[in-house]
This record gives sequence, C-alpha cells and structure tokens, in this order.
Amino acid sequence: MQKILVTGANGFLGSHLVRELLHRGHAVRTLVRSSANRSTINELSTDSSAVEIWPGDITRPDTVRGCAEGCAVIIHAAALASANPARNPALWAVNLGGTETMIQEAKRAAVERFVYVGTANVFGFGTLQNPGNETRPFAGQHYGSDYMDSKVAATNAVLRAVLQDELPAVLVHPTFMLGPMDAKPTSGQLLLELYRGRLIGYPAGGKNYIHVADVSTATVNALTTGRIGESYILGNQNMSYREAFALMADIMGVKPPRLPLPPALARLYGVICDAQARLTGCPAMVNGTMVAIANDGHYFGSEKAITELLLPQTPIERAIKEAFDWFQANNYVV
Repeated sequence: MQKILVTGANGFLGSHLVRELLHRGHAVRTLVRSSANRSTINELSTDSSAVEIWPGDITRPDTVRGCAEGCAVIIHAAALASANPARNPALWAVNLGGTETMIQEAKRAAVERFVYVGTANVFGFGTLQNPGNETRPFAGQHYGSDYMDSKVAATNAVLRAVLQDELPAVLVHPTFMLGPMDAKPTSGQLLLELYRGRLIGYPAGGKNYIHVADVSTATVNALTTGRIGESYILGNQNMSYREAFALMADIMGVKPPRLPLPPALARLYGVICDAQARLTGCPAMVNGTMVAIANDGHYFGSEKAITELLLPQTPIERAIKEAFDWFQANNYVV
C-alpha cells in the first residue's frame, strides 16, 4: 500500500481523489490549510486510519516543508480558480508559487511520481467540428486572465522540472467539471445560478464538460499509466452554452434562458461591469474577461487521455443530476 500526498484534498476534485485512492487501497496524506473548510473529507479522516491530515499552506513553504516525506506520490490538485476579478495576485501566489513549492517538496522526498492537475485552458481550443488538443499552444493570452496565465506558468514550471531535474511528472488538464461534493461551490455555481433564474441569456460560445469522478479516475490512473512529461486533457462533451443551459434546466426542472446574447452586446455589458467595479472598488457580477471567454467556443478533445489514462466518459446528464441532487441534499437549493 502506497502513501499518496494530495494537495487541495478538501476541494471539489480533491475530495473525489481521496475517495478514489482509498477505494484502491492507498493511504492518503491530505495537505489542507488550517482554516479551510474540510466538510467534504472530515468523515474520512475520522473513520479511516488511512487518512492523515497535514495542515499547511502551499503559499507558505515553511508550513509544508517535509509534507511529502514517506509518500511515494504527490497529486498536486490545489489551485485557485477565481475569475473575478480577472487580475488577482493571489492567483499567482497559489497557482504558480504553490506549484513551485510542491515541486521542491517532490524533489526533497524523491517521489516516484508527481501528478500535476492543470486546466485544459492552457492549450489552444478549437471548434465543435475540430476541437483543440494537447498539441495546440495556449491561445488565451488576449483575455487578460490571471487564472489562465498563472496556470500556463505553473504548467511550464512542471515541464521545466521534468527536463532539468528529471521530475517524474505527469500532467492532467480537466475541462469544466460537474458532479457532487462541490461544497464551495465552484463550477456547480453555474447550476445554482441557472436554477435561481439569474442567467438572463446565453452567450455565443461554449465549452467542454466532464463528470468530476471521471477526472478523479483518470488522475489516479496517471500514477501508473501516464507517460512522464506528457499532458492529458480530461474532458467529455462539447456543448454550446445554449445546449448546455437547456440540458441543465431540463434536468433541474426549470426554464432555460431563451435570450441569445450577441457578442457585441455581451462585450458592452462587460465594459459596463468593469466600469462599475472601478467606481465601487468591488467586482461586479461579471467582468470583461469573463465575457470575452464566454463569447468563444472552448472545445476540446480527449482521445489521448481516453486511450492512455482510460478516462471514463460518464454521460453529462448524470453529472448534472448528481450535482443538483447533492446541492438539494445539502441545503444549497432553497
């Protein structure tokens, strides 16, 4: 039985990773901040001697030094995925600085494998007919998104460590995850906003969706089947926002937004929201960067991960239903 260190273990994906590792018979050391909400993993650390908690903050290297000692593998899933405001120094501190810290811990502990969880957005997206893949270079420089830019920088830091330090790293890059146990919530917030009728329309673009459990399965598979230095996009179904919102609304039993938001009108709304944020000092509901991203089709293919990491392809309908059922059971839906 190997001991695996999981960063961000209390997060949406992290809580699924811990369960998948336990299911496969591994011991797990979870690295979480002392102040973090651990509701998604509390019962695991209480009920199982196979789960150990290391309180630490990846933005403070002194608090995590030695956290990987005795661990065969690190799964680095901790990240900050905030999109509003678009420019946020905390994103760089967590996504790049935290990754650099965990690379150092991996080298210090001489781990057998380092699995880095990135995002599909570090690659070039494509169309519904010709989706993007791992060979396409980053295409989001013009958005002005510190989230995307910091994740690109973190990905490059891992790849440099592979080449320069022989770090045994495999990189997995999920698309938009849906499913249960999104306690913060993160991506599941989209479902809640749709359910509450707060989405006035649908933008022109779209994205790729995947069940969070499928991401967890493929990420743990990467401990043994992934190739060192290789990146894998973990995704499933590409849908326009119109298609996705209609599907989500149908499953939740509400009416979908019916108003198309032309790109020019959406951009104007983004400009107004940015001006409001500057005047008030507080982020508006959206920003110009979020609008620009929503106007584009961020479509990806995952054939490489399906073949090499045995990435499952659970129907997105199930991911939506399980996410909404979990929100209802945990009093997020009132």
